[in-house]
Amino acid sequence: QVQLVESGGGLVQPGGSLRLSCAASGTISSPYVMGWYRQAPGKQRELVANIGSVGNTNYVDTVKGRFTVSRDSAKNTVYLQMNSLKPEDTAVYYCYVIRLGIYYWGQGTQVTVSS
Repeated sequence: QVQLVESGGGLVQPGGSLRLSCAASGTISSPYVMGWYRQAPGKQRELVANIGSVGNTNYVDTVKGRFTVSRDSAKNTVYLQMNSLKPEDTAVYYCYVIRLGIYYWGQGTQVTVSS
């Protein structure tokens, strides 16, 4: 089993920044993918960004150039640095891990971008 604990969400003004963190514990070992999905009200959950065990990254087009995903494998932690935030980034952000083909999810953290 893998447990994920997220932190770092909150309320921020447009143009501001937030950093999300997600720490994984339990039966986890490389290689595995870590990343973030988000779900806005009335919308489907979408992949925001992920990072593989060798540091390869993927981003949804709408966040490229503004968000950066990174990981500290020694701490089993993934981060999402979000800059130049827009109101349309408002959503619940979910951390996830894929290990041996199984998805594990965090509890979600709310990010609200509003003036």
